[in-house]
Amino acid sequence: MMKTLYKFLLAPGPTPLPEEVRLEGAREITHHKHPAAKKMFRKVTDDMKWLLGTKYDSYLLASSGSGAMETAVQNLINTGDKVIIINAGNFGGRWVKINKAYGANVVEIKKDWGDMATPAELDAVLKENPDTVAVFCQLSETSTGACSDTEGFAKIVSKTNAILVVDGVSGIGVVPLKMDEWNVDVVVGGSQKGMMLPPGMAFICMNEKAWKLVENNKQHKFYFDLKLFQKKLVDNETPWTPPIGIIYQADKAFEMMKAEGLENVWARSTKLAKGIRTAMKAMNLELFAKCPGDAVTTVKVPDGVDGKKVTSVIRDKYGVTIAGGQGDFTGKIFRLGHMGYMDMYSELACLAALELTLKELGHKFEIGSGVSAFMKEMAQE
Repeated sequence: MMKTLYKFLLAPGPTPLPEEVRLEGAREITHHKHPAAKKMFRKVTDDMKWLLGTKYDSYLLASSGSGAMETAVQNLINTGDKVIIINAGNFGGRWVKINKAYGANVVEIKKDWGDMATPAELDAVLKENPDTVAVFCQLSETSTGACSDTEGFAKIVSKTNAILVVDGVSGIGVVPLKMDEWNVDVVVGGSQKGMMLPPGMAFICMNEKAWKLVENNKQHKFYFDLKLFQKKLVDNETPWTPPIGIIYQADKAFEMMKAEGLENVWARSTKLAKGIRTAMKAMNLELFAKCPGDAVTTVKVPDGVDGKKVTSVIRDKYGVTIAGGQGDFTGKIFRLGHMGYMDMYSELACLAALELTLKELGHKFEIGSGVSAFMKEMAQE
């Protein structure tokens, strides 16, 4: 077989890094208390407002996105507080685990993986539980590729005393999010997906309604104590050593996103996702999510094909990294990302490699059908 010279990363995180971002990461590190570093910290913090659609500051954390999720629960929820969690996948389940770890009274709106709750369902559960303190959901459920009507959830929750906490890890910078306009109270996220950055930086942003819960929170905390972050923010610092290298890289990533325009970034992901979904159908494959989102496309492994080999063969033989299923769906689905530094050529390379992989593993379809369907979709205005 011909040797593959290029490697492509199309997993739903971490995602590829633009050359400008990689080169910035190669520079000498700047001490985080240097005036230049403080200036960069403020610049990136202000750019976060643009990304999230908010007037509120983000608190930058040296952690993964899960650290930001824990920060939200630890600072907002007291032991015994009632919370409603939309659990439709691995990361909805993570909200459940974190809340239970901190003693919350958890009410789950549990959906099958690939499905998603509706605002009407949330409204009904909220009316049954008027003492709810917070509602937790995903902007994009990475494990299933399912869409989420975050705007619809926010309309419901904003009419109550509860707050809405959104895990935006795989959706921010990929699909629309307008925090203030939609009345979303808290957003958490991470650097390694739509932001085109390495893993290692997370963030949490919240409005005044949510901050009142922080002020009244009684949980024991140390590293993720947001009151400490608030005190340090006025000096453009964090309580602990920040991920200063990633902060400098974030400046380059924001420069690129602003040049493209945020709505154009969202539109690029939408167009790529639509093209991939069209290609999957042309290849006699079935989508997994009932309401597919634009951050990641999840596909059922066809009958007679070893699902674990799909991800290993396409990676080891054809140089393309995609993701398999998680939990009970390991070996049953595979996932293709459309987030961050991806365009139609990277997706096209993935499709060509996927066709070769599935043909080798015995799936019956016309070779070239997916590539052709994708290109026809890309040709549409």
